[in-house]
Amino acid sequence: MTTEAFAAACLAPFVLPICLYVAFTDLKQMRITNQAVTALVVVFAIGGLILYPFPDYLWRWLHLVVVLVVGIVLNMGGALGAGDAKFMAAAAPFVALADIGLASWLLAGTAVSGFIAHRIARGTRLRELAPGWESWTAGKRFPMGFPLGATLAAYLLITAFRPV
Repeated sequence: MTTEAFAAACLAPFVLPICLYVAFTDLKQMRITNQAVTALVVVFAIGGLILYPFPDYLWRWLHLVVVLVVGIVLNMGGALGAGDAKFMAAAAPFVALADIGLASWLLAGTAVSGFIAHRIARGTRLRELAPGWESWTAGKRFPMGFPLGATLAAYLLITAFRPV
């Protein structure tokens, strides 16, 4: 088992509940809470320090900074919500630089499938299963926390079980 796979397997039990919480709160309230973002950063700060070689651990903090800057620019342009930008930045250190392609494909797939599933549910009686969710009446806005959480969860699980 590689260091990356071992780290993903160890971090997943802590990260997956945060991903589920982010998806749920964004669907229900159209917001990603600062507490969820902070929890994700704390998990990496502690878990990453234990699981990654120290130079790699330090470089991964740069992932957070770069993604946060890009997210802020996208937010200023109206392309992305502030919570989405913060969550993406907090999730960035969990993704190995060599796996950016995989993470990008996962995000594309979860965004498209999540959008389609959300729009189908919103337009049918399925929405009655979750009455009062703000995302049902958010117009063109889409709760990106749903696919963002799914992307990070899927990435960690794929990485943990990826054959060497």
